[in-house]
Amino acid sequence: MKVRKAVIPAAGLGTRFLPATKALPKEMIPIVDKPAIQYIVEEIVEAGIEDILIITGRGKRAVEDHFDRSIEVHQSAEKKGDQALLETLEKIEKLADIHYLRQKETLGTGHAILKAKNHIGNEPFAVLYGDDIVESRIPCIGQLMALYDKYNCSMLAVQEIPEEKISSYGIVSGKRVNEVYLMDDLVEKPLIDKAPSNLAFLGRMILEPEIFDVLETIPRSKRGELELTDGITALAKAKAVYAYPIIGKWYTVGDPLSYLKTTVEVALGRKDIGGDFKAYLIELSRSLNAEPSHGSGKKTDKP
Repeated sequence: MKVRKAVIPAAGLGTRFLPATKALPKEMIPIVDKPAIQYIVEEIVEAGIEDILIITGRGKRAVEDHFDRSIEVHQSAEKKGDQALLETLEKIEKLADIHYLRQKETLGTGHAILKAKNHIGNEPFAVLYGDDIVESRIPCIGQLMALYDKYNCSMLAVQEIPEEKISSYGIVSGKRVNEVYLMDDLVEKPLIDKAPSNLAFLGRMILEPEIFDVLETIPRSKRGELELTDGITALAKAKAVYAYPIIGKWYTVGDPLSYLKTTVEVALGRKDIGGDFKAYLIELSRSLNAEPSHGSGKKTDKP
């Protein structure tokens, strides 16, 4: 079967971004001028999927509002004759057929995916995490969809990472088979000397519907949550699950430092502001490295 549906788990509390996320969903924190979740939705649509289910939670109403029609903003843009803004609004509002389902308790990503069972039915589906953004010529999830058509098995996106970052990610081990790896294990944040590989699992995957049966039977983790990674590992013991080293630039926005790095790189890549922003960063660097002025002990030319 073709992959026709996608699920975005977006019910997390975003505690690493407090106090900003006390009232603002972390998925709505902008990368330059576009909320993170819009990058995810655009990737899904570009890959040819038009049926999207977003799993939300308490305090996530802003996510729904963002993709809904805003009469007031439309009227304001029309009054000003701002055609460019109107076109941007229309594009956002017509991106896809987006559905919403609330996860009433934050019991883990596996629990969120299990909530999607009735919507998905008995067909393969895409899952995209909101903490990961991939810049690529062919959409990351589209790369996995093409391989699913070839292998007809669940497919995970991975990338090789430096040794010093291994303990921050789920690491996949498996045997190379043509362009993919036949997964045999997924180890969450292993010590460097215990890691089975340097293939980090990033937030993109195609899952077969059997994952629902697995998630209904596996125990919760020590944190009391139903972990999707545990479900994928259990699924791999019953049938083939492949991992594919995706082609593209992987950005993470799950913590403040990663978010800032991603925002800077995305801004530098923008045609409208990239040049001016680069000039600013160069000037800022010069200012920060300026010599102290006349024995004052302070750096000169503060920005």
